[in-house]
Amino acid sequence: MKYFLIFMVVATAVVFPSRVFSQVVEFDNPIAEQRADPWVHKTDDGTYYLIATVPEYDRIVIRKASSINGLKDAKEKAVWQKHEQGVMGHHIWAPELHRIDGTWYIHFAAGEAENIWNIRMWVLSNPSENPMEGEWTEEGQIKTERESFSLDATTFEHQGKRYLIWAQNVRGGNHGTALVMSEMKNPTTLTGPEVVLTEPEFSWERIKYNVNEGPAVIKRNGKLFVSYSASATNHNYCLGLLWIDEDADLLDVSNWHKSPGPVFYTNEELKRYGPGHNSFTTAEDGETVIMIYHARDYKEIQGHELSDPNRATRARPVRWTASGFPDFMQHEDD
Repeated sequence: MKYFLIFMVVATAVVFPSRVFSQVVEFDNPIAEQRADPWVHKTDDGTYYLIATVPEYDRIVIRKASSINGLKDAKEKAVWQKHEQGVMGHHIWAPELHRIDGTWYIHFAAGEAENIWNIRMWVLSNPSENPMEGEWTEEGQIKTERESFSLDATTFEHQGKRYLIWAQNVRGGNHGTALVMSEMKNPTTLTGPEVVLTEPEFSWERIKYNVNEGPAVIKRNGKLFVSYSASATNHNYCLGLLWIDEDADLLDVSNWHKSPGPVFYTNEELKRYGPGHNSFTTAEDGETVIMIYHARDYKEIQGHELSDPNRATRARPVRWTASGFPDFMQHEDD
């Protein structure tokens, strides 16, 4: 993993206001109250679907609209419920909605009813044109080389190959989660090899818990960027960034670079606490990159952070520096 020298070249552009602007985009935030780990899928006809974690951790919900702002008041539908017993029986987390070869897929994490922290990655499929209609079929668990705590799967296609990036405990014990990547045979099956892209190594990735999770991929300016979340899901939650040249071997870890500092994090002046677990989409113009993420508007949490329901889904444009890197506008309001 390379990070220090390269990041020193771009750090000023990432943090400070040398930006390449597209159109001005404003959002009626929050887009969805009490919806965490948000994922927005935009179809070719401009329809937006929002899927996210609900605070009860017991079901998967989807809403649709013709604009990102329209998602705020869109009617929501529960498309799947947790099992009463066994696997997929607890901690229904971080669903992502993907349209692959004419079929809808939901990748999500779930624990067991009797062992709630035995969390693994699971897949649902639906051949309907509209993911809010039709039947969702349980395709089973995404099997990994390591049989361990794993979650937050995201899938993407690059140069004719499909990949999966996810968070997993790769060292056992209390070592937390790393980001792992593999090529895929199909939307439910990995082919390997499984390579570790990043582990929590910096202090900002290791506050309360050692966490690298919630990966999201965006392609731009000859590179693939992977944002990810770090530390506990309270006000310490924040975003880090990986990147790689688009023509490099994605499964060669030496080709990847990592920011030594967070790129988006709590801003108390703006009452934006613990921003993280984002996804990317585009605005109605089809060009402006939009980051969908969750955050709270207060710092102090009563009890465990996972018991606090008020992580809300927000949207904000991503700007681009002259050197082609994303600027998450840390010091600007939503």
